[in-house]
Parts: sequence; structure tokens; C-alpha cells
Amino acid sequence: MVVIRGVPGSGPARPARGARAGGGAFNLGGGMAPDAAAAAEGVAPTSAIGLLALQEGAPAAERDARARRRGEAMLQGLAMLQAALLGGRLDPARLAQLAGLADGAPAADPALQAAVAGIALRLRVELARLRIDPDLSSD
Repeated sequence: MVVIRGVPGSGPARPARGARAGGGAFNLGGGMAPDAAAAAEGVAPTSAIGLLALQEGAPAAERDARARRRGEAMLQGLAMLQAALLGGRLDPARLAQLAGLADGAPAADPALQAAVAGIALRLRVELARLRIDPDLSSD
């Protein structure tokens, strides 16, 4: 695991090594009003939190894709469960696999998260009707 301790260059500007106190600093020639200089000093530096928030764009899409695949797998599993119940042949291994699908990482998209949660609830109801506990899955 990589630990981020700070972002180089994200702090306030430091004077150059060779700068003398008072006389060697950069000066705009007095053209900047005192209010504008104070506003420029008040700008927040780039933070590690902001950079991490920008990096969250890709994982959100990945989480949505995983949740979508899990939802589709649960729907296929429910259809197979229905066919197995109608045919009178329940496969315990398949039921354990379905129980493992009931829990998973939530999607980033709220609508997709609600849809997958609804499918997972329906799966839990069907497994409870068969007296199979999703928490006892092989995972």
C-alpha cells in the first residue's frame, strides 16, 4: 500500500535560496492594489484531498461496472432458480453461489445502487424462502 504524505509544491510559496530579506524579493512595481494582494494571498493551495477527489472519477465508473455485472448475475441466478424450482432440481452449489452474490460493493450511481439493492433484496427473499442464509456463503 502506498502512503501519500503530501503533495510537493502544494504549500505556500517560499522565498528563493539566494533572496535577501527585504530587497531581493519579486516585486510587481507597486501596480497591484493592497486589496488584490490580500486576495491573492488568500488563495488556497492545491491539497492532496482535491487530487484524490479527481482520481475518484475512474473508480466510480469501475464500481458502477462491477455493480452492473453483479446485478445481471443476480438476475440470471434468479431466473435459473425459478427454472430449477419448476423442474424440481435444486443445486446446492448453485444456491451457495447465489448467496455469495447477495452482498457486494455499492455502485457510485445512486439509481444503479438502488436497482442492484432491489435485486439483492429479492435474491435474499428467495433464499430465505428456501431457508438458505446468504451470510453462510463460501466467501
